[in-house]
Amino acid sequence: MEVQQFYYDNKIVKKFLYATMFWGIVGMSVGLLLAFMFLFPNLTDGISWLSFGRLRPLHTNAVIFAFVGNAIFAGVYYSTQRLLKARMFSDALSNFNFWGWQAIIVAAAITLPLGYTSSKEYAELEWPIDLAIAVVWVAFGWNLIGTMFKRRQRHLYVAIWFYLATFVTVAVLHIFNSLSLPVSALKSYSVYAGVQDALVQWWYGHNAVAFFLTTPFLGLMYYFVPKAANRPVYSYRLSIVHFWSLIFIYIWAGPHHLLYSTLPEWAQNLGVAFSIMLIAPSWGGMINGLLTLRGAWDKVRTDPVLKFMVVAITGYGMATFEGPMLSLKNVNAIAHFSDWIIAHVHVGALAWNGFLTFGMIYWLVPKMFKTRIHSLPMANFHFWIGTLGIILYALPMYVAGFTQALMWKEFNPDGTLAYGNFLETVNEIIPMYWMRAIGGTMYIIGAIVMIYNVVVTIKQGTKVQDELAEAPALARVSRKRTAGETFHTWLERKPIQLTILATIAILIGGAIQIIPTILVKSNIPTITSVKPYTPLELEGRDLYIREGCVGCHSQMVRPFRSEVERYGEYSKAGEYVYDHPFLWGSKRTGPDLLRVGGKYSDNWHLNHMYDPQSTSSGSIMPSYSWLVRNKHDRSNIETKMETMVTLGVPYSDEDIANAKQSMEQQAAQIEKNLYSDPDFAKTYEEDKKYAAENGQEFVEMKDREIVAMIAYLQRLGTDIKIKETDEIISQNQ
Repeated sequence: MEVQQFYYDNKIVKKFLYATMFWGIVGMSVGLLLAFMFLFPNLTDGISWLSFGRLRPLHTNAVIFAFVGNAIFAGVYYSTQRLLKARMFSDALSNFNFWGWQAIIVAAAITLPLGYTSSKEYAELEWPIDLAIAVVWVAFGWNLIGTMFKRRQRHLYVAIWFYLATFVTVAVLHIFNSLSLPVSALKSYSVYAGVQDALVQWWYGHNAVAFFLTTPFLGLMYYFVPKAANRPVYSYRLSIVHFWSLIFIYIWAGPHHLLYSTLPEWAQNLGVAFSIMLIAPSWGGMINGLLTLRGAWDKVRTDPVLKFMVVAITGYGMATFEGPMLSLKNVNAIAHFSDWIIAHVHVGALAWNGFLTFGMIYWLVPKMFKTRIHSLPMANFHFWIGTLGIILYALPMYVAGFTQALMWKEFNPDGTLAYGNFLETVNEIIPMYWMRAIGGTMYIIGAIVMIYNVVVTIKQGTKVQDELAEAPALARVSRKRTAGETFHTWLERKPIQLTILATIAILIGGAIQIIPTILVKSNIPTITSVKPYTPLELEGRDLYIREGCVGCHSQMVRPFRSEVERYGEYSKAGEYVYDHPFLWGSKRTGPDLLRVGGKYSDNWHLNHMYDPQSTSSGSIMPSYSWLVRNKHDRSNIETKMETMVTLGVPYSDEDIANAKQSMEQQAAQIEKNLYSDPDFAKTYEEDKKYAAENGQEFVEMKDREIVAMIAYLQRLGTDIKIKETDEIISQNQ
């Protein structure tokens, strides 16, 4: 039998490992800054690009796509070559994957703080960057599948199945969720509206967790845990059941993020049912990972690599048990919009993704640099301080979540809300926010210690060279199943068929949920009194999106007595038909804003945005003072309205032609309302005088960004007349 010599490409793995560690510190540092902004809301006072609303999506993108994404590529490129006994299909594609991904991360790091965002959770990047992501991701998949065709190992190991499913599913999710119509180079509107947009977004959002933060890491688990333990995988049969059941069921679970919302009941119930079923395949994977270590527990006690991996797999098991429990309606009614969800997400992110990445790094670096880890005590210190950091982060957030839910829902004996002021809840959980910040600090200290340990290890090792390997050439065999060969054994040597079947498995659930919601108009009953936003309100909505207000405020009043009493009439699907994108939110750091229109004066809104503590004592909302100072660019309004018309919003040609005049009139009225406050009028005149004396341009109040924001906020929830709503909906069903 011919034995062939070839070289594994270790240099690409090294590049991704370096990027993983660098972006990990960046992403975690931004997260830590955000944690302290809950305690010191004016920490970055007056700096728009360092405001909470703009930094939050930067943190999530940096941790998910920069830190975890680079870790995925590092692990996949290392393990794939060895599992397939072949160098990657193309060095050029490998390097394009690396540099293209880093360019996307840098683009995100620039555009998100500048306020260029689609506002969609985990998909905030604007359309040109979305296109770049698609191109780089296809290059990765091309390289992966191409390597399978030049492999010298007949059967595809279970890790490869998970890599294939990841490639296919992320491509489908990203493309469908990112469909939008561009308005300008860095501005677009989602092609979906309201309820439809929410369903597609959380079909993507939940499965971004499933197929970017879970399936590739399960593939890495199936490779690196047996390698580190020097033990075979516990059960081959369990891995088959685990893989197929997981990728089929996971894709259905997205609607559990939208329980008690205006999403059709049947879609919510499907999401709940499949979420509960997820426990079985998820725990099947956890059991397969942990039982692989049977007979190696003595090594676990002494080897920091295995310690990290055991806690990672345990964290995966905890998160994947809690997720289905959170999808139960009675539990979701308590947890949703609260800090409980923050705790849940970070158990998965810090333990499962973070610790498995750390374990992989500690195992890979000595291997690749042909040396020992510089300091085992430092690695053990990292493990213990990281573990303690996770506990101190998560437990207080669970307490905060329960506290919020209980206080939001509590009534006095006379039927009034016990805590009618939302800020009472906020002030109650400040101690928990302190503990979270301390836990996060400990976690990042551990990561910094790891980087020091790894840098010294690299310096004492040898330079990374492409690794020489040899394996017999893969002989040609029949395409048909051989005698005694099971279907799955045959499938494991057929990458194309495996990819096709995986694609079918993930498309079924998505199609059954999304197609009826988009195509069946009766699923979204119309309300005749709901009209499109005026030009100034549309501009204000774009400012609301730019500033990331959706990160702290929901626009979805659920049909609970406590919420109706606190916020007003519960939400109706027809209220959102002109919302491109939807802005329901997923966390209430502040109160819901769906019915805020007309609740406060224009002056209150101006003062609240300029100095939140002046109107709401004890508020942890940061100042958005630049909105009060900045001149508002309204030059693109006609293009925005024309794009909305293409999306089905009924603006007439006359509406578009008169857009600037309409904005001028509405802005002038708001300016007049502001002048009714003597203190405002006095300050305004002083500013005008100061500008004239110092030769500065003075911007009329009606031309400032705050006026458009006020116009939008004052519109919210004013379209429907509560007494008539049920009658209108029944007529349209």
